[in-house]
Amino acid sequence: MNHSEYTSDELLPLSGIQHFLFCRRQWALIYVERLWQENVLTTEGKLMHSRVDNPFFTEARAGIVIARAVPVASYQLGLNGVCDVVEFRESPHGVHLPGREGTYLPAPVEYKRGKPKQGQMDEAQLCAQAAACTTVKPAIGSR
Repeated sequence: MNHSEYTSDELLPLSGIQHFLFCRRQWALIYVERLWQENVLTTEGKLMHSRVDNPFFTEARAGIVIARAVPVASYQLGLNGVCDVVEFRESPHGVHLPGREGTYLPAPVEYKRGKPKQGQMDEAQLCAQAAACTTVKPAIGSR
């Protein structure tokens, strides 16, 4: 293991980035104290995500491979989590996907419930997902 890499116990969840930037108290309650309470908004969010939470459904359209519920872990960045959707577009600067010809550049897509937020919390989470996607070897095959 490279000395500049994190261990699996040290990885921070990608989902925590949005929570931390939105409200540090909320982040501490969820990720430190492990306190979470469902409400109407979180339940609606889960229902919306149920459509993309199928890691066994991958499709290809016009040179784009679309994968859902893609687990990522970057030991270089110290992050892990699950991307709602990752679109892999053909690119000479991309990564090889097992069972597919050519190379593909990953682009995560995040689903959020409701209106866009005032701050850049969601954008920060998406940027972290993109960075994590480019530092891992995806395990997307021709399912």
